[in-house]
Amino acid sequence: MENSVKKTIDWAAVQRPVPDWFRDAKFGLFFHWGPYCVPAYQNEWYSRNMYTKGLKQNLYHEKTYGSLHDFGYKDFYAMMKGEKFDAGEWAKLARRAGARYGGPVSEHADNFSLWDSRVNPVNSVNYGPGRDVVGECMDAFRREGLRTLATFHHQWLWGWFMSTDNEADVYDPANEIFYGPALPLETNRYLPYRYPDDRFCRIWLDKVLEVIDKYRPDAVYFDSRACIIGEKYRYALAEHYYGAEGVADGIITHKQEDFPAGVGAYDVENGRFAGLQQFPWQSDDRLEDNVTWCMVQEPKYKPARDMIHQLCDIVSKNGNLLLNVGPYADGSFHPEAVRVLEEMGDWLALNGEAVYGTRPFTVAAEGPTVVEDGDYDLGKLGQQLKNGDAADVRSKAMTAEDFRFTTCGACLYVIAMGWPEDGVFHIRTLREGGSSYKRAGRVTMPGIDMPLEFHQDGAGLHVKAPGVRPCQYAYVLKIV
Repeated sequence: MENSVKKTIDWAAVQRPVPDWFRDAKFGLFFHWGPYCVPAYQNEWYSRNMYTKGLKQNLYHEKTYGSLHDFGYKDFYAMMKGEKFDAGEWAKLARRAGARYGGPVSEHADNFSLWDSRVNPVNSVNYGPGRDVVGECMDAFRREGLRTLATFHHQWLWGWFMSTDNEADVYDPANEIFYGPALPLETNRYLPYRYPDDRFCRIWLDKVLEVIDKYRPDAVYFDSRACIIGEKYRYALAEHYYGAEGVADGIITHKQEDFPAGVGAYDVENGRFAGLQQFPWQSDDRLEDNVTWCMVQEPKYKPARDMIHQLCDIVSKNGNLLLNVGPYADGSFHPEAVRVLEEMGDWLALNGEAVYGTRPFTVAAEGPTVVEDGDYDLGKLGQQLKNGDAADVRSKAMTAEDFRFTTCGACLYVIAMGWPEDGVFHIRTLREGGSSYKRAGRVTMPGIDMPLEFHQDGAGLHVKAPGVRPCQYAYVLKIV
């Protein structure tokens, strides 16, 4: 790998337009699954927070499992048996939910690779379930006609396990294979004084290239903090993935300024944009209503209404929604999570023409509900690093007066976020003489056989609602 890391860096040479398949897909699904699902306590940062004395996860760990010297994170590996893991069922769930791409978290921050790795012996074949999770999922998703995704969070491993308890097993040289070498405690900050050395960066790169070469993922996602990896290694990754030996129509997604603009699709974590963006982007968010990206002991899930509204809002602004749902340690999903995903799938099965393959209108939104720019930014990350609790990011609930707009060819889609009390959809954006005026010749609604009555004037387009609702939560008006 040393020879493949060039000293000459030309980011312009690896700029790529976001491929049409990604822009058309709109909705993806991914899965946080790892040894942190065994304790299933608070969130997926258990592997880090258990080592910080005084944090809730540390107190819980020592009460439940014993001292950090005698029972470390490595001791959860054997308990993650994955006896109900079925990649085919995961892929079918994604398809049923209406997702068009997805896959498992390939490696979280905990050095536990979920593929058959020669680079990292700490992987899901040698430990835990004894399965090539990434490989099986890639095959299964493709059988379902879905594009594939590999996600990487392992830049966080730099300083991740460094404990405030000097008796913790992470400081035992015999355990370096599991946790990496002991580092100064300050390296667990987002931007440490001591950035990763070449050995760490080479392993970081080798893991990603191994997955690319073995499994050919259509999209490669990087969590935040990739900025601490040496630029030449990040460049080597992009050059390989986009090059002749990489994936022809693959796309890198990244956060903050971890990669230069134009090298991949920009990702907004746990948030969205207030208005229409001229560039394609992605929001990764969670189905979990707890502040977690993994299974926890008393899981709760957001309602389908909220998730459908979020998807429509993001798509209208030129984005994709990549939604997380975490399985149990045994590889199965909570019935409530499955139910919500199936509701999303039912809605998309009827109304998907207003989502898949669409492009933005001249405006994205109309209505009284304000959606603000939001991201899991460095301030929120800093707070989580300090106290172990992730911040929550929520948007206001939308109303029947809120609309989202998408287009496909000559069709304009207006998605109403509720059913009008007076029986008429009043769309002021389409008023005669307005800057976004489009003359309506015919208005229909998926699930309703007859065209809808309407009239258009200087106040807007006024569409009479049909006598029955064809679905729940959001209603599509197709205008030609």
